[in-house]
Amino acid sequence: MAKQKTKFVCQECGYESHKWMGRCPGCQEWNTLVEEFEAPSPKKGTRNHTWSGTTTVSFPEPITSVTSTKEERIDTTLPEFNRVLGGGIVPGSLVLVGGDPGIGKSTLLLQISSLLANQGNKVLYISGEESVKQTKLRADRLGVSAEKLYVFAETNMELIEKAIDQVAPTLVIIDSIQTVHDPNITSAPGSVAQVRESTALLMKYAKTRNIAIFVVGHVTKQGAIAGPKLLEHMVDSVLYFEGERHHTYRILRAVKNRFGSTNEIGIFEMREKGLAEVKNPSEIFLEDRTEGSSGSIVVASLEGTRPVLVEVQALIAPSSYANPRRTATGIDHNRIALLMAVLEKRIGMLLQNQDAYLNVAGGVKLDEPAIDLGLAICIASSYRNHTTYPGDVVIGEVGLTGEVRRVSRIEERIQEAAKLGFKRAIVPAKNVEGWKPPEEMEVIGVSTLEEALDYALIDSSSAWYR
Repeated sequence: MAKQKTKFVCQECGYESHKWMGRCPGCQEWNTLVEEFEAPSPKKGTRNHTWSGTTTVSFPEPITSVTSTKEERIDTTLPEFNRVLGGGIVPGSLVLVGGDPGIGKSTLLLQISSLLANQGNKVLYISGEESVKQTKLRADRLGVSAEKLYVFAETNMELIEKAIDQVAPTLVIIDSIQTVHDPNITSAPGSVAQVRESTALLMKYAKTRNIAIFVVGHVTKQGAIAGPKLLEHMVDSVLYFEGERHHTYRILRAVKNRFGSTNEIGIFEMREKGLAEVKNPSEIFLEDRTEGSSGSIVVASLEGTRPVLVEVQALIAPSSYANPRRTATGIDHNRIALLMAVLEKRIGMLLQNQDAYLNVAGGVKLDEPAIDLGLAICIASSYRNHTTYPGDVVIGEVGLTGEVRRVSRIEERIQEAAKLGFKRAIVPAKNVEGWKPPEEMEVIGVSTLEEALDYALIDSSSAWYR
């Protein structure tokens, strides 16, 4: 009998080695190499192009002769979820859903399962972490009940395949991929080999049976999907469920989507009966805003095709440390350092001995350059202790020379601001031309950061402030 070979595999990046090492050469992480049994390689001459038992032969062909068809999509009747996926669930797709523990991944997928089952679609919910009775208790709490929603507690991939063949569902939920295992692989569940092989089998089930499969993935302390990046490369779409534990709002974001855009987000609110859609997120994010205080301004960000108005806040205070602190929540830390350098060099503000704390209200994460002007005005407002007019919305990108640069889709941003009752918008001068703003909105075009500060900041001696 041939001796079984072993190898050491990094559980973070998938790097393989024939000997153990304390530090992985691939990802530079410590104590991540785990011993696994090496699967036997197939004999020579046995490789063929088989897919679900059927031999297929394909040849290269010109792209002009390939007929393109529009993907059929399953409507979940949940517009926020459909938006993130690009219009609905594509049959035969494999979708990975990640997020922090307790954020609401299982709750969302159980609600989606109920909505599809109520439309007459068979849905198979496979839980590797909960028993059938535990899943039933959660379903009762959420008010989920449908005859065509099947629940199965199993982690063996062979038994899962039999269950899929028996039920013949439209949608399969695997909760979670780190708990299932292939009995032909000797590694423990959750290891790199098991996650890779289980995902490959699920991809085969999805493509050959034309079934949509959603897989829940655990995340690491850094917020990334646990396991090697190969897992994200294998699936068709990767969705991240984000949110602060102390906030009720959750954001579903696509970071990979072969059937739609990756710029769309869906916003939900966690309630007693589960997750509910937030149809007007701008109004929700601004409902607790305090008027008449320094260091606060509203910016119009663009998330995919949707303009979202959020409040950004800044607190600038003298530092008692040799190296002042720069803390940012929901904003790129490097962008804050860049804007403070521009304010110090071009405007003359002495910020090198000041601590800076910036925050995006509501737990939203903003990463587009159009919020630069609002952040700069926030920092200047707190530093000078000058308030900003509560009816202002600010849009614009700031360059290193202090210029305010053009942004995209200015009309939609202004329309959203006018809908929420804002009276004035400070925008790049280049964006003012070629369109007509709403009658109730005053649009001011600025070319430099200094000009924007003159319009936005209100001195305490002004009539409005008194």
